[in-house]
Amino acid sequence: MKTYDFPGFLDVHVHFRDPGVPEAETTESGLSAAARGGFAAVVTMPNTTPACDSPEAIAYQRSQTPPILHSSTPPLLLPSACITKGRLGHEVADLEALAEAGAAFFTDDGSYVADDKVMEEAMRRAAKLGMCICEHAMDPKEVKDGVIRDCDLARRLHLPIIPVSAETVAIRRDLSICRVTGCRLHIQHISTAEGVELVRAAQKEGLPVTAEATPHHLALSCEEIPANDANYKMAPPLGNDEDRAELRRAVKEGALMFATDHAPHPAAKKSLGFEASANGIIGLEAAIPLTWNAMVEEEGMSPEAWAEAWWKMPRSILSPLAAKKLESARHTTIEVGERRAIEVAKFASLSRNCPYDGMESACWPAP
Repeated sequence: MKTYDFPGFLDVHVHFRDPGVPEAETTESGLSAAARGGFAAVVTMPNTTPACDSPEAIAYQRSQTPPILHSSTPPLLLPSACITKGRLGHEVADLEALAEAGAAFFTDDGSYVADDKVMEEAMRRAAKLGMCICEHAMDPKEVKDGVIRDCDLARRLHLPIIPVSAETVAIRRDLSICRVTGCRLHIQHISTAEGVELVRAAQKEGLPVTAEATPHHLALSCEEIPANDANYKMAPPLGNDEDRAELRRAVKEGALMFATDHAPHPAAKKSLGFEASANGIIGLEAAIPLTWNAMVEEEGMSPEAWAEAWWKMPRSILSPLAAKKLESARHTTIEVGERRAIEVAKFASLSRNCPYDGMESACWPAP
């Protein structure tokens, strides 16, 4: 067995459903999942109920953190805050107060800020604060009633399609505002080859643009979805084989970082097939083995470069205040040896919505 020790891994995209849907995940169960997954810190998304759009909501998130979990040094919780009030897209939130309260960055994740003027105002104000805007790049005018990318299953079941343009139209709009404002821009859960190329071009242009790839978009393809199983349904949807290959190339090049988009749901909300089920799958406890398989074993990425996509690159989108908190975070130690299977039933997360059960890896966070 070989052991690697790295600076603490950071997941900049998790949903803990607290407050809102405690049967899906609480802060305690989410942080337990993060600890077992090998993470030193996580950034929670603000699409809670109510939305995290006030200093009081940020304070609530922090107040839920239990002192001791499955580790002597539990993962840090860094709340993000909304771009717009209530995540409704109509009026920019009090970004200045949210930054002072300790927001890690601003995002309306789960919703796209469709109003160009609202987004430009938000990016101008965030730029003055030295803060990053993170965007859920799915234009609803392009998504319409779509639930899946074009693939054999979609055609067999006559499922409504989410076109590539849902992502590319959104990214192009955001890049145009980034050019005008100079605001740091991060594209969340990128999923298409065309979207990757837009990010690459922006980075070559010198724009302050980053993006993330999830374990599920790197490991899975819509061409491989076996049945009408909503454990394969997420937003953005799984891409095709070409998309997956391009995402992997971009990670290997250093153009993309990792993030899980850990999205727990009660079983009842994921048992209704593609059209009626909620979007999202859990990922914290499978992220290290899945990304190691995809990028180190299958793509030949070095362990050190792979690890930087989990610890170094994610730090670049944090506020200075949030980044400083990571100075005291624990390290992430991984062990590479005998292959064993992912056992979803043993996860610390309260939810089980993912298709990973039985997948094998030789790489695991050290206990």
